[in-house]
Amino acid sequence: MDAAGYCRDGADCAAQEPAGARFPAHPIRIIVPFSAGGVVDAVSRIVAERVAQIVQQPVIVENRTGAGGAIGTDFVAKAAPDGYTLLAVSPSHVVGPLLNSAVTWNAERDFRAIAGFGSIPNVIVVPAASPAKSLGALLGSARSQPGAITYASAGVGTSNHLSGELLAQMTGVSLTHVPYKGQPEALTDLLGARVSMMALTVAIAKPHVQSGKLHALAITSSRRSPALPGVPTVAEAANIPGYEVSAWFGFVAPRKTPDAVVNKLADALAQAVGNPDVARRLRNSAWTLPRNRRLRSTATSPANPESGPGC
Repeated sequence: MDAAGYCRDGADCAAQEPAGARFPAHPIRIIVPFSAGGVVDAVSRIVAERVAQIVQQPVIVENRTGAGGAIGTDFVAKAAPDGYTLLAVSPSHVVGPLLNSAVTWNAERDFRAIAGFGSIPNVIVVPAASPAKSLGALLGSARSQPGAITYASAGVGTSNHLSGELLAQMTGVSLTHVPYKGQPEALTDLLGARVSMMALTVAIAKPHVQSGKLHALAITSSRRSPALPGVPTVAEAANIPGYEVSAWFGFVAPRKTPDAVVNKLADALAQAVGNPDVARRLRNSAWTLPRNRRLRSTATSPANPESGPGC
């Protein structure tokens, strides 16, 4: 600045502005590490549409799939920490590194949370032609034919995977895991009866259950889902007290993203999810929304603390 206290040029002025003062100045990308058409993709697009209106910049959803979400996650971990590249996350963000030794990123070391949007349960479903018309019958088949019952998932560490593993552990049966790039690919093989079962997100499963293409055996949450009220919980259907798995969802940014930028993003996302139309669309997709959507920017996981275990 000169003696009069004014900036000499635009570059000097910009350098003296607080971090994030002009954010966002260009489009924001949300990386979804799973396939288009899955629940993480669908929620990201609903929220991104409203955030774009709030920040008055385009918000682009980009799918980078593979390795149970690890490929897209690694991309964001290495992105510039400027708030313009975000990651849509679900349980595999935390669990994946524990199950995959090839993963180089760490959820706590490499990311910081921006916002969480609640939870959604899975529903254990089988193809319509399956002889198993109850969860008890399915588990009976698994006991008589160890390893013969296969279950699909969107990848290692996803809530679909954890639902099947927890079921096997708590009942002592042997199930064979078949991971896919995302829920849409897994659903295709499930509908074709190339896998025996899947703990599929309720929002994706519901239309196929209603059309008769899939048969719902049990909900993975501790309570029945309003989306499928006639379907019992796993605890009810198979007398397994304590069984509970729900998928949580949120957005994170690279760890060194400035506080001012993270706070602006958190405020915009909270406004977006608080919008009545967005909230209605999410609830219609069987999401349970948190009462407080504004998270502390220093959190490492956007899981909603009011939504039960983040599995």
